Amino acid sequence: MWSVACDKVAIKIIDKSRLDEDNLKKTFREIAIMKRLRHPHVVRLYQVMESANTIYLVTEYAPNGEIFDHLVSQGRMTEAEAARAFAQMVAAVGYCHSRGVVHRDLKAENLLLDADMNIKLADFGFSNEFVAGGALATWCGSPPYAAPELFEGRRYDGPKADIWSLGVVLYVLVCGALPFDGGTLHELRNVVLSGKFRIPYFMSQGECC
Repeated sequence: MWSVACDKVAIKIIDKSRLDEDNLKKTFREIAIMKRLRHPHVVRLYQVMESANTIYLVTEYAPNGEIFDHLVSQGRMTEAEAARAFAQMVAAVGYCHSRGVVHRDLKAENLLLDADMNIKLADFGFSNEFVAGGALATWCGSPPYAAPELFEGRRYDGPKADIWSLGVVLYVLVCGALPFDGGTLHELRNVVLSGKFRIPYFMSQGECC
């Protein structure tokens, strides 16, 4: 963290010597995508600096950290809190899709909170461009948030996979736990493909709907 124009920023430091050619290309793709995005609920990329061995990404700073850490320390959100946060997430992801970008790694750890507890969508390391009606093939993201078609090894619609992940995030917000879980990846796959999850007793009828 450092100071620029009296504002705090975050700096992601990338050691190029530790990246193979594919991961270096992925990093530059992430940078190119972030440069295109300007939305109040998407972490902003302010500046990119590069030396022979290092890339520095200067981004917007979210002082309240990850949604995940907030849930660990404060517990699950109320219905009103979750509705507010989720509306901002949907706005951010919808904007990305309107710009031809899929995130592909939506999870509580990649959703940050600013000083006013507003959502900031972060970490575009798995993001990619898409064409409406086209299909993607690369498995990306965190398995507990992954759509069924990824577990089936099928080509998938990027925006629809993002929407599935948003649904998992919403469940996490209001329940404080994952809807699908398993001790192994194989067990998790079976649970996700079954489409069955538990509705906790404490959820209101409005939340269940």
